[in-house]
Amino acid sequence: MPTSPSLYDLSPAAQLMLFGAAIALLPLLWVLVRHRGGARGGRWQMLARLLLFLTFDLVLFGAFTRLTDSGLGCPDWPGCYGNASPLGARHEILAAEAAMPGGPVTHGKAWIEMVHRYAATSIGALITLMMIVAWWQRRRDPHSPLSPAWATAVFVWVCVQGAFGALTVTLKLYPAIVTLHLLGGYLGLVLITVLARERQQPALAISAGLRRALWAMLALLFLQSALGGWVSTNYAVLACNEFPRCQGSWWPPMDFAHGFTVMRDLGATAAGDLLPFAALTAIHYVHRLAAYLVLLCLLLLGWFLRRAAEPLLSRLGLALLALAAWQFASGLSNVVLGWPMLAALAHTGGAGAAIVCVSALLTRTQVGRAARGAAPLRPAAAAGPAAVRR
Repeated sequence: MPTSPSLYDLSPAAQLMLFGAAIALLPLLWVLVRHRGGARGGRWQMLARLLLFLTFDLVLFGAFTRLTDSGLGCPDWPGCYGNASPLGARHEILAAEAAMPGGPVTHGKAWIEMVHRYAATSIGALITLMMIVAWWQRRRDPHSPLSPAWATAVFVWVCVQGAFGALTVTLKLYPAIVTLHLLGGYLGLVLITVLARERQQPALAISAGLRRALWAMLALLFLQSALGGWVSTNYAVLACNEFPRCQGSWWPPMDFAHGFTVMRDLGATAAGDLLPFAALTAIHYVHRLAAYLVLLCLLLLGWFLRRAAEPLLSRLGLALLALAAWQFASGLSNVVLGWPMLAALAHTGGAGAAIVCVSALLTRTQVGRAARGAAPLRPAAAAGPAAVRR
């Protein structure tokens, strides 16, 4: 039997940080070359947008890691059996495969897990650099458009997210930790969306009611993402394999008490017994019922914004309508097609894209004086030619 590694082995940490810094140089050099000779604020904004893209990809790759059961491909942290890559751990991985063929540790799963860690480390390096540059610029120029406060908030986020990544491994895929790790990824998308905002552009005036609706929509998306993460981490997606009914019923047998007990191990009740199937059904069905509300709100918000005279709001409204259709199609595919990998990744990505869209709306708008009287968002047809040309 192979010996179990220490859960925390920091000996490869320095090598991992060097790997992350080296990988981070590639997008950094790309930004410098694409924006050479430009203003520092332009380079900052381009780097922030690239960071948003990379973080979105990291969230998707994290979902891929979970869906391929690679979360324990390297059962220690931050390296793999105390090494910076699976190459140095090949003997330990072979021993683990021999002891448990098809188990959580294989060469393929180890590489998937470590690539995820390399990507996360490189993003952490970029965020650290952005924070240092922001504070340095603010010290040189108090009126610098770079926001050191938000850059610091993103830095704190990536440190906390890294801690949750470590706990995901050391606590053996504890469902509450894995779900929080997913939500942390979505929170990072919100923070970086704010960081990437063009601060020179004035905010668009909207009504207080619409502003509240945007905040409510963001809260609903996070709630639904938490329920979706709970479905995924408990492997409950196939508890209902038909639509719109579940197990031939509109209200199948469900065990809400065990299903929504947060402090428990994977596949077990709080008492350590096997989690009943009715608990998995409850987890799945609650997510499905909440999805109806979220889809309705997305459609209403998207339809309202689509009719706005302001082109940016209209485009984001169209994006929300498209994402509502995307989430319905990918969620339905998860159920009726047996949760294929592509549909599951599409569903995770759609949730992240919707969160980014609503976050962008919040960062580009504010309650204006004109918005407090008459509604500033008029249908394009009624706004006149000048508003349409804007």
